[in-house]
Amino acid sequence: MFTGIIEHTGTIQALDLSEDGGRVTIHAPTISPSLAVSNSIAVNGCCLTVVDLHNSRVSADLSGETIRMTSFGARGGGLKMGTRVNLEQPLTAGKELGGHLVLGHVDTVGRVTHLTPEGETWWFGIQVPAEFARYVVQKGSITIDGISFTVARWQNNIAEVAVIPYSYEHTNIRDRKAGDAVNLEGDVLGKYVERYLEHHNLAAPVESRLTVRRLLDEGF
Repeated sequence: MFTGIIEHTGTIQALDLSEDGGRVTIHAPTISPSLAVSNSIAVNGCCLTVVDLHNSRVSADLSGETIRMTSFGARGGGLKMGTRVNLEQPLTAGKELGGHLVLGHVDTVGRVTHLTPEGETWWFGIQVPAEFARYVVQKGSITIDGISFTVARWQNNIAEVAVIPYSYEHTNIRDRKAGDAVNLEGDVLGKYVERYLEHHNLAAPVESRLTVRRLLDEGF
């Protein structure tokens, strides 16, 4: 489990992909000393398992599902060597929960619409796929490439978030341009509420058992 507060970035050194899986290697000198093989790490919001560490390079295997559902694969345009990625270690007991609960299970890929400066901050707009829109709530939480954000504006399936200078300088947002693919994860609490309602058939309109005949029979 993660918080979406990015403290490290790295750059892709190698990316070998096939339809069934692959491997990514990231040059990550600031975070690699605190990692070990078998540890989890979030890469652009995607939870991966460290399988190799060598000379500040971190390698992780990619399943076919990961390639299909995230920006690692063709639907995201394909990440390339030299691309900056956001990195986060899992939440530890006693650490401040500064963002929101992030699982690192990417739901879908969105597209950057704009990165517009406003004073010392930026407006970051993301076009959200229609099937993911139900998880977006204005003033609610969303994870974009592993970064925890609050949705400040929500209209026409475009989620806009405000980016402060620190986040701009310390994540890969500064590299983003219109059309780029980003990994999106919805708030897990909303997903469980949706599943609960579906299971109990509360999401659908409930047909009333109250009729005029029953009212007459009861003396009304």
